[in-house]
Amino acid sequence: MLRNLLSLRQIGQRTISTASRRQFENKVSEKQKLFQEDNGIPVHLKGGVADALLYRATMILTVGGTAYAIYQLAMASLPKKQD
Repeated sequence: MLRNLLSLRQIGQRTISTASRRQFENKVSEKQKLFQEDNGIPVHLKGGVADALLYRATMILTVGGTAYAIYQLAMASLPKKQD
């Protein structure tokens, strides 16, 4: 029982120690320069093409959803035809 507990502890220490060896480059200062640059572009579009596409998709879904909601409200407010 003690032997199993010790082996589990060693496995746990190995996975934690190997995971912490990975080093990632810190790109925060580069992003700060990009987003703080005064170039007239709104902050939500400064990320590039991906931000522009996400913004346009959001606007299309918002306008489309609003139009659909107004259509459904209009259909619900009108009386149905009697056959």
